[in-house]
Amino acid sequence: MTARIQSLRRRPPCTRQWQRGVVAIEFALIFLFGLLPLLMLTLSGVLIFAAKQSLTLASAEGARAALHYGTPAERGMYACQAAQRSMQWLLNFSGEAAACGSDGLGDAITVQPGPCPSAPAIDCMTVQTSFDYNAHPFIPGTARVYQWLLHDAIRSSATMQLDTRGS
Repeated sequence: MTARIQSLRRRPPCTRQWQRGVVAIEFALIFLFGLLPLLMLTLSGVLIFAAKQSLTLASAEGARAALHYGTPAERGMYACQAAQRSMQWLLNFSGEAAACGSDGLGDAITVQPGPCPSAPAIDCMTVQTSFDYNAHPFIPGTARVYQWLLHDAIRSSATMQLDTRGS
């Protein structure tokens, strides 16, 4: 009996052999439920920022292209084509087509000639670009997370004052 008690005293109740693999399981759980969602949200946030920058560049390029001489319809065509080139990766990703014909423009790019907001006597052209993140999220499942931040489509617009004296 004393030999049995001594053998129990020599061996600690929790040996390393009983805990093999616990660290790997803990790491997998922390990675799966903690680090992976954080990385996915960070990546999708960076992609949303890149989309906003592309839309800003596309609307500015479209407004700049509207400075070419021509009729208002031709200027609108130049603006739409320039905006389409600048945001082509977003159009490819979403599967939307920006129709730059005279019959109508797509939802992603709109060109509106009209009076300037600051001086109604002067003609202006407004180029507006948009991307609906809720309909086309970069990473599936993140649209619901970003819904509180992105209520509507991401939009950017640029207005260019036209010099119609030369046309």
